[in-house]
Amino acid sequence: MAADPTTTETRAPHFDSLEQEAFLNLWRTYDRLHLIEEELFGKFELTPQQYNALRLLRGEGDHKLATLVLASRLVSRAPDITRLLDKLEERGLVERERPPDNRRMVLIGLTERGRNLLAELDEEVRSTHAKQLGHLSPEQLEQFILLLKAARRPHEEASSHWKPTV
Repeated sequence: MAADPTTTETRAPHFDSLEQEAFLNLWRTYDRLHLIEEELFGKFELTPQQYNALRLLRGEGDHKLATLVLASRLVSRAPDITRLLDKLEERGLVERERPPDNRRMVLIGLTERGRNLLAELDEEVRSTHAKQLGHLSPEQLEQFILLLKAARRPHEEASSHWKPTV
């Protein structure tokens, strides 16, 4: 019996290869999980990349990071790191400094206001990650992490902060 084209029932998608199926499933998974993340950060007028930058700066304590170092450590590439930082600086969340001995370098530091925003976000971010992936067991999560690292290993630059070691 043929499927009724007016129903919402869908057929399993056809893939050209296992690699394509894996990639498209990864992309779809990212899309579903990213929606949850965007909802959270939208409440705080942040993008996920802005949050990532703030979190990296918090990890430096009172030290500042050079703009290019910060950009290289982001989870996803930021083609316009300057614009991203402009928006955070306008909100008083980060501050920029040019060292007197190298006026071409820009150092970025987290302000007290930025620290307070991150502290306010901490529990909600943990809850969001639990909502995204909490249905998986610790063993499944560990295996998933290993598979993701293995998939990207040949595509990471040798100098990348994200380069898998295993």
